[in-house]
Amino acid sequence: MTPVPRSRSLRALCCRKVLRQSRRVRGRCRSGRGSSEVEAQRLAWIRTKNRGGCGSGYLIGPQLVLTALHVVLPDGQWAEQVKVRVGHPRFGGVAQRRAEVCWPDPRDGTPTEDALDVALLWLEEPVATGNQPVRWGQPGGVSPVPFEGAGFPAFAADTESVAQVEYLRGELPAVSTSSSGWVLDCPIWPATRRDVERPWAGASGAAVFCRDRLVGVAVEDNRSMGWRRLHAVPIHEALSLPGFADLVTRHGHPGATTTLEDVTAKNADPGGGKDTVVRQVEAGLIPALATAFQPRTGLRERIDAAWADSESVVLAQEPTRVLSGGGGVGKTQMAAAYAADALRGDADLVVWAPAADVQQVIARYAEAAVLLELPGASGQDLEADAQLLLQFLRTTRRCWLVVLDDITDLDAVDPWWPVSRTGSGRVLATTRRRDARLTGNGRIRIDIDVYTPTESSAYLHQRLAAENMSHLLNGHTTALAEALGHLPLGLGMAAAHMINEELTSSEYLRLFNDRQARLEKVMPTTADTEGYNKPVQPTQITTALLLSLDAAQAADITGLATTVLRLTAFLDPAGHPHALWNTPALLDHLTTHHTQPSTAAQTPQVTADQAHTVLRLLHRYTLLTCDTRAEPRAIRVHALTARAVRENTDDTSLPELATSAADALVVIWPEVDQPQADLAAVLRANTSALTDHTGDHLWHPEGHPVLYRAGNSLLNAGLAASATMYWQATAADAERLLGGEHP
Repeated sequence: MTPVPRSRSLRALCCRKVLRQSRRVRGRCRSGRGSSEVEAQRLAWIRTKNRGGCGSGYLIGPQLVLTALHVVLPDGQWAEQVKVRVGHPRFGGVAQRRAEVCWPDPRDGTPTEDALDVALLWLEEPVATGNQPVRWGQPGGVSPVPFEGAGFPAFAADTESVAQVEYLRGELPAVSTSSSGWVLDCPIWPATRRDVERPWAGASGAAVFCRDRLVGVAVEDNRSMGWRRLHAVPIHEALSLPGFADLVTRHGHPGATTTLEDVTAKNADPGGGKDTVVRQVEAGLIPALATAFQPRTGLRERIDAAWADSESVVLAQEPTRVLSGGGGVGKTQMAAAYAADALRGDADLVVWAPAADVQQVIARYAEAAVLLELPGASGQDLEADAQLLLQFLRTTRRCWLVVLDDITDLDAVDPWWPVSRTGSGRVLATTRRRDARLTGNGRIRIDIDVYTPTESSAYLHQRLAAENMSHLLNGHTTALAEALGHLPLGLGMAAAHMINEELTSSEYLRLFNDRQARLEKVMPTTADTEGYNKPVQPTQITTALLLSLDAAQAADITGLATTVLRLTAFLDPAGHPHALWNTPALLDHLTTHHTQPSTAAQTPQVTADQAHTVLRLLHRYTLLTCDTRAEPRAIRVHALTARAVRENTDDTSLPELATSAADALVVIWPEVDQPQADLAAVLRANTSALTDHTGDHLWHPEGHPVLYRAGNSLLNAGLAASATMYWQATAADAERLLGGEHP
């Protein structure tokens, strides 16, 4: 183990008590000089089972905490039952995690007494606190450099011995007499209390920062001074050790490196000379966050965890760190939140590139190259400038984020995908696609689903409260969110329409459930207050939901995509069995209703394999979900997407469509329900949906057998009350449509 160096020029520190975290109004601690800062959300309070076992730390990765070695190695023995509290209840809440020491590795035995007083803890579960990596610094020069830190010393505890944050602030001088690192002298020392022999106990492990650069770890260890002053272990000594450096690189926050940046008085004080750090550059227009934007903590934790393993994430609709998802699930908004976080944090460069057209990607790259003043970037040759940016991103150690929003053609964008050889950059992409290629080249895809019920409720309450119209919800929040399928796009437009027209949630629900009302009436373009529907001019909600259909049709060589999607839209959106697409009824319907022109005298019969291929195509374009692991609801579609498809289906096609779907349901219905009760329930739900959406078409020329099969199934399931109501309604329909004399 490397001993603590003794020859480094040290900087005496003046630590004075300031307002405790509980009295602050900001979530970041700022020093009086320079711009160094400590993020309250990353502060860690460490406790162990050992007597007096507590200390401080700092989250440097989703599951990685930096602290002092003696916090977890008291009296030469490894501590038991290590627990970590990350964050602060006033600033984003706290996360409680169990932890274990991962460096130095306890399996290698007990470190020697002169070992570096630094340790890393591994949390049992990730903690989401944003995605900005820690930047490392090494103070130098002969003039004082401002510093700050924050920890949990014993003298700061309240009367109930509850740990409180204490803020450390001062300057690092050029010389120190410490024999164990940098001295952190305090002109105002905490008084020694009878019940607290070591007042700084608990502060050990606090991170010490100079101008956004973490330069050391505070340690409380000085017997000769009555344990009344702090030291700091220089972090660059730890970064020179392979085991420590490897953990930081692999498990730090996205973009984490072991690069050290010199910090001197010249670049620590904005007024002290030219800043050695490149100015922050933003290329492209980052979308504003929607009113009542939901942080979606669970989703962010998944994205952050993925970034710990890959520099590229793709956001998709449910299932890379490519954010993937269908229209309106919030992919772009989540990417915008990350971009905004990067600009508020330590990113030197943020590029936002609309990626539906590769020329837009090239244009934004070229813009960034010019803004960075890269040698050779002229602004005249866009492709040449864009290539210069990619070369810069490949080798720079500066922190960067590139967002590729709404990828539609991966083949076109792939050659322009940024790569970082230094690990200092990250790519976040969004797409409606689900292609396996999205996870190629080390990319990770994250599937984004709709809001959770809790998120939907929070959104509606916050959105209407912002307009002082909370009374419009009148107790129907849950029903409204469920009717809209928890789709962020739908919730946003519905809330805006309620506000514009002063409709209560119950009034809006009646309008939404009116079968004669089209989506353009219940979600008019005037309700697109957040600019969900692109381009600049608001488009119809139907267009937004079906934006992927044109691309899917272009990729469909069979001409079956539209017909398959229409059939699915008239069934239960919660799902139907995949076996439905093996039935002669549906295959015959597909054969006679494809859109691909044929020169053959007789159209070839569509096969079950072809039907499956089209289902998977629509799945890739997030128009539906095809997942045979989810039987008997293998084929699902969002309710709003299904409604948009139905509203764009010609009424003249309904009789054949209804009959074909009903025939298929009868074919796969088991002769005896009970052994397959789940399947029977799903088939009843699909019969009900088909009946609702196709009107009276299942009664011509007479009642379709599926209507009777569904009623008998209710009786077989022991649902007597439901069966009675069903048969009464069916008898009424038969008399109305077929006449009372019909057998």
